[in-house]
Amino acid sequence: MKQSPPDGGPGNAHAVEMTGISKSFGAVRANRAVDFRVRAGRIHGLVGENGAGKSTLMSILYGFYSADAGQIRLHGAPVNIRSAQDAINHGVGMVHQHFMLVGNLSALDNVMLGAEGHALLSRASAQARQRLEALMQSTGLQVPLDRVADDLNVGDCQRLEILKTLFRGARVLILDEPTAVLTPQETVQLFDVLRRLRDQGTTILIITHKLKEVLALCDDVTVMRGGQVVLDTPVAETSVEGLAQAMVGRSVQMGRHGDAAPAVPKEPLLSVTGLCVTDAWGVQRLRNVGLTLRSGEIVGVAGVSGNGQSELLDVLSGLARPAAGTLELGGRQFQGSQWLDPTTARVLGLAHVPEDRYARAMVMSFAAWESAVLGYEALPAYSRAGWMRHGAMRTATAEMMERFDVRPRQVELRCGQFSGGNQQKQVLARELGQHPRVLLIGQPTRGVDIGAIEFIHDQVRALRDAGCAVLLVSSELDEILALSDRVVVMNQGVITGELAIGECDVTRIGLLMAGSTQGANA
Repeated sequence: MKQSPPDGGPGNAHAVEMTGISKSFGAVRANRAVDFRVRAGRIHGLVGENGAGKSTLMSILYGFYSADAGQIRLHGAPVNIRSAQDAINHGVGMVHQHFMLVGNLSALDNVMLGAEGHALLSRASAQARQRLEALMQSTGLQVPLDRVADDLNVGDCQRLEILKTLFRGARVLILDEPTAVLTPQETVQLFDVLRRLRDQGTTILIITHKLKEVLALCDDVTVMRGGQVVLDTPVAETSVEGLAQAMVGRSVQMGRHGDAAPAVPKEPLLSVTGLCVTDAWGVQRLRNVGLTLRSGEIVGVAGVSGNGQSELLDVLSGLARPAAGTLELGGRQFQGSQWLDPTTARVLGLAHVPEDRYARAMVMSFAAWESAVLGYEALPAYSRAGWMRHGAMRTATAEMMERFDVRPRQVELRCGQFSGGNQQKQVLARELGQHPRVLLIGQPTRGVDIGAIEFIHDQVRALRDAGCAVLLVSSELDEILALSDRVVVMNQGVITGELAIGECDVTRIGLLMAGSTQGANA
């Protein structure tokens, strides 16, 4: 249950006041005379569609961008923020959606980096450790300080990033999609920490697309649309439906379509038996997994992240080779050293939307039109006699952007300059646009706004209805239940249960996610 800050606390004054903020990127007006205020000692949600201008507004507050017009006040005083260092000096910290950690440095060294505080490193390290231990004690942000960042789990990385900002004196903390990569348990832990920080006087701004989390965590919420504020209200006076309608300017279909036609599964298009995967450290990630995907069916894979779902996608898409197992696809059988590869997978009509768009799906330095044809550049539409047809690629990309509402619609813009949600829509447009026979899709709506979620779900259902076999991996149980016709549940690399959608409920799936056989018999 959401807790409110103590009555009569610092929530009566404004910690952040941004007035008349405007920012354009060429012809694109990201912010249009935005007025945005956050009361001190509160948790304030900032929501909106991809491209609504919320990330640009927070980037101005943190000094990544300079506003074309407008003024910023912090705790009543006007400030001039021209860089991230200016923001830090004024007590503003930001935790990015994609962690900014140096993988081969310890957690302690990551916190100290750039804020050593003493010329003698050993003394600086001792002082930093003492301060961090006090911070961890007071905030509940427990992190193993001597472990290198690459060996930390996602929850530890999140806590470490927050510690970094507090170590530098942040009184205003900005969190960009803080639960996008967290398990449900880690999300609960994070919310407890954020409430404790709020009660200690820290002002917290949350950029998120998860409206249920806004209602559960935040005290106030601002909705942006088209670069402007369209709603600013206490959370107690709104609802998920009200926020969704403010975001997109219309009513939004939430959850599973009650009038959707039931699935009519037909012939098997992909099957795998005896699948076993062992990682580089000798840990078995998949154990004797068997699975069949049929034409005209969406199969959802539920489970806490890290229980074999990622390895399953990698093996089925040809990105990894298993230690054992057999795969059948397109009338061909693959096993051992003759395992499926990504090029052959595409030839056989298998498309793959990876879970991590940054590492697996896009090249951030490429123009949008270049990433839009990755893996498909040899198709006749894009290539002739060995020569790539760049004009055709640009035209196709523009059509993809229009269909999937990618903003801004600039085919020459570098991929890294799009928001995370618009990057995701580009990947989906590329893979779904090939009309695959089999679609493997991981975290399809991670970082995507609610209007786009509705559109993406409709596109996946349309593929199913056209005879595609879909395997959906999502950490969002609501998404699994909204889309799937059949659900398999994984725990520690094993499929612990399989349920038709009509047999699914949160309790049964939760038991199976925990490895209990009671869920299969409930």
